[in-house]
Amino acid sequence: MNRLLLTSLAAFIAAGANAQEPTSYQCTFGDLTRRVEIVYETGAQLPCEVRYEKDSEEPGQPKVLWRAINEAGYCEERTREFVARLEGMGWNCGGFEAAPEEAAPAPVQDDDTDALAPAGDIELTESELED
Repeated sequence: MNRLLLTSLAAFIAAGANAQEPTSYQCTFGDLTRRVEIVYETGAQLPCEVRYEKDSEEPGQPKVLWRAINEAGYCEERTREFVARLEGMGWNCGGFEAAPEEAAPAPVQDDDTDALAPAGDIELTESELED
């Protein structure tokens, strides 16, 4: 009984910690706008996707950078790393918690999705972010 109570309490605390972390970031650089968003397809922490959208150039056409179905926290970690990388290139990013979304997955783009790698290996140049 105590074990069940402790497990439930730990899950509740973990959910509360995640609820305060931003799930969406809007980044600007001059007139350019980018959005990085974590989408939880079922309203739960898994499965999730990290989507990247160039609002000012390609509105409504997000690219899926990462997906997770088994590893809790994966999308959140990749999002933090990617946003930090954008900020390091001069982008001004502000985070906010988006309303839970239960949408169909965004279509994966054929142009560069296969080339995407974990955040530590991503090599985006400023010109790629502006394209």
